[in-house]
Amino acid sequence: MSTLGARIAAAYLQHKSKAIFADASRKEELNREFEIKSATQVTETLGQMRGVMMKLGQMAGYLDDGVPENVKQTLGTLYSNVPPMSRELARQAIENELGGPLEATFTSFDLDPIAAASIGQVHRAITNAGVAVAVKIQYPDAANTMAADLANSEALGRIIGLAFPNIDTRRVVAEIKARMLEELNYEIEARNQQLFYNYYQDHPFIHIPKIFPELSNKRLLVSELVTGSTFDEALTWPEEERNLAAETIYRFVFRSLYRIAAFNGDPHPGNYIFHQGGKVTFLDFGLTKVFQPANLFVFESMIKTMVLDPNPLEFRKVIESAGVIPPDSPLQTEEIADYFRHFYAFLEDDDKVTLSSEYASAIFRHTFDVSARITKYIDVPEYFVIVQRINLGLYALLARLGATANWRKIAEEIWPFVQGPPATPLGELEKRWLIETGKQ
Repeated sequence: MSTLGARIAAAYLQHKSKAIFADASRKEELNREFEIKSATQVTETLGQMRGVMMKLGQMAGYLDDGVPENVKQTLGTLYSNVPPMSRELARQAIENELGGPLEATFTSFDLDPIAAASIGQVHRAITNAGVAVAVKIQYPDAANTMAADLANSEALGRIIGLAFPNIDTRRVVAEIKARMLEELNYEIEARNQQLFYNYYQDHPFIHIPKIFPELSNKRLLVSELVTGSTFDEALTWPEEERNLAAETIYRFVFRSLYRIAAFNGDPHPGNYIFHQGGKVTFLDFGLTKVFQPANLFVFESMIKTMVLDPNPLEFRKVIESAGVIPPDSPLQTEEIADYFRHFYAFLEDDDKVTLSSEYASAIFRHTFDVSARITKYIDVPEYFVIVQRINLGLYALLARLGATANWRKIAEEIWPFVQGPPATPLGELEKRWLIETGKQ
């Protein structure tokens, strides 16, 4: 990373010298060239480093936080198109996990991966039973890479502590490390995916690929092969189709949270396969957080006192009891309500709302606004850490889709403490499925 910084700094000095005597249009052209060149260098470096650093690059590629669009597009290749293992190394790694040659398990196996990401890469194959599968193999050095990255997590804690002095940074860092290390164990990911698969089986528009546990282990994960459109391809679809896809993602996240007490904590573009009519396939369940009933009670109480029956004083009591704000803080009740109201703004009105890039960017900046007095007193309970990816990741993705819907009505369908009537055609389909499967 130090070498990368030095290379970019040198390139920046060269860029500035070229731009000194350039006219306005030429300066703009040079700026774009520098952005793309720098982003390419960052992407190549993070792609080779993989692990935690690559995950940070993935996030930067889709968050609406002021990053130039051409830089986002370059970083976007980190979703699934980083440099893969050689064909020989891939074969060796897979055969080591299978305990024998590929041909003993698969009648066909493509050694060129269909996706390569931060911890492993994915191959197409056909089993001896004639089933088309996706085979995810972990990079041989993934555990060492992740351990090396996380060994420096104290630095992350210091950075968080500078911005939010009241946060128990050891607890936050411990939660991040625990979830990241779980990603290295594909048996845990398989159990997570099975949890979602069992609940959403036969769902009309939410699809979870089937796991083949008999072919999987800690470093090899075999699941149903699914084909469809990528996130970037879905961005070119008509508005109606993009809205349907966004609604499905929203329903999946919050129905999973409130109905099976689980959150797939890695919402990034490479983890979705899109199909027409609102159907979406959800991938990668390595970073999954399972919540306790007491955790969900806090989330529900926050919604009740902020959205359904706004009561700033009761809201304050809820977050104080949860440990988000200390009971003896000098903060005014309305000051607290104003800060947290931003996260619920799109749910306030019973009307269609577009989750724009401006909204997603505002949420991102509001979350890290260290100038706000309240940041001196905020703490982050362990079970809040991963769920913050909703604010920082999910809404950014929905904004990229230009998602428009009556989110309040959809949310009221999903919230178990409301159970409102279907608000959309997808809601009607889901209602029928809930009744037929007894999940009502």
